[in-house]
Amino acid sequence: MTPTTIQLIGATLFAVALIHTFSTKFFEHLAHTQPAHAGIWHLLGEVEVVFGFWAMILMVFMFATIGTTEAIQYIDSRNFTEPMFVFAIMVIAGTRAVLQVAMAGVRMVARAIPWPGSMSYYFTVLAVVPLLGSFITEPAAMTLAAMILADRFYSNGISSRLMYATLGVLFVNISIGGTLTSFAAPPVLMVASTWGWDVGFMMTMFGWKAAIAVVINALGVTLLFRKELTGLSMNAKVSNDPPVPLPLVLVHLAFLTGVVVFAHHPAIFMGMFLFFLGVSSAYQRHQERLILREGLLVAFFLAGLIVLGGQQQWWLHPVLMNMSSDAVFLGATVLTAVTDNAALTYLGSLVDGLSDGFKYALVAGAVTGGGLTIIANAPNPAGIAILRKYFEDETVHPIGLLLSAIPPTIVAALAFKFL
Repeated sequence: MTPTTIQLIGATLFAVALIHTFSTKFFEHLAHTQPAHAGIWHLLGEVEVVFGFWAMILMVFMFATIGTTEAIQYIDSRNFTEPMFVFAIMVIAGTRAVLQVAMAGVRMVARAIPWPGSMSYYFTVLAVVPLLGSFITEPAAMTLAAMILADRFYSNGISSRLMYATLGVLFVNISIGGTLTSFAAPPVLMVASTWGWDVGFMMTMFGWKAAIAVVINALGVTLLFRKELTGLSMNAKVSNDPPVPLPLVLVHLAFLTGVVVFAHHPAIFMGMFLFFLGVSSAYQRHQERLILREGLLVAFFLAGLIVLGGQQQWWLHPVLMNMSSDAVFLGATVLTAVTDNAALTYLGSLVDGLSDGFKYALVAGAVTGGGLTIIANAPNPAGIAILRKYFEDETVHPIGLLLSAIPPTIVAALAFKFL
């Protein structure tokens, strides 16, 4: 296939955007050394802005080279349901009422584990919440886990090594922890209907293996940092805010459930979300600050990834489909690091006649590599948006994330390959 001019430009800008994601710390440094232009440097240093920024550059090229009509048609052909859903679910899952329920559940499980300090609480967050993502969706699980980790660990001045190790395990566990069902993990959702994969199939072929890997990853990082975790208090911070009344908690959970159930119908779940904003405004005394800014930035990131990613099929599809069933597992894991894992499985769903072994290897590889970079899995930008303020210069270094995610990624790969 001979690429068009726009496809070549799109591939080039995609590569530039990838390099940009590895350079956000440099732009934050410029913001401090060149205060006269600190605003633009801070903007370019926001990792959630990167793909949206370069997607707008792509649109400028499209308007200039193929015309207004074709450029608008291209944008209209993109599906932006996922960015809207992630925005809505992040904001609702990050409310005090939902967090109150999640933290109560984590405390209940943690009490049953006889470990000192915060070890049991830390292990529970990284082992249980990612598996919960199979039922409340991965973006919601990521938001809850990141908010709990921020409140109980990151805000307590833990070491940089522990911060990165936690982030790597969290991202990998969220990516594989959503495979117990057929509707929670974006890469699974892309193929479930086409290939006839239901909940029973996912539990049998993926779910139990993912659960074992999740527990091993959580246990490994907990034991590795046991000295530091033992020194952290198990007691939650004292808050002067009264608990959210049960009826209001139930209302919040109803909104969360409704958005999850209608996740593929934006007109419905966005209507619910607007109603939720009205309820939260009416009961402001029972709310913390809604994470609207963080949610919008993540949505902007994912929308930009969709626009830029739409121009990568011309080279990505042949690379993926020319692999054997044995090679595609490793290939999908590696390719996921430089493109969204749902995009990979979507390309696979377009091809007829794939063997069952190829299908399994493609999806297993896609979810296995979902924690390696910020763009590897759709919920990752949500975790970054919540936790990055605790890192130096408020920047999560991509190399640090990659190195931290490699060990849990290997555990996941071994589980899907040999169990």
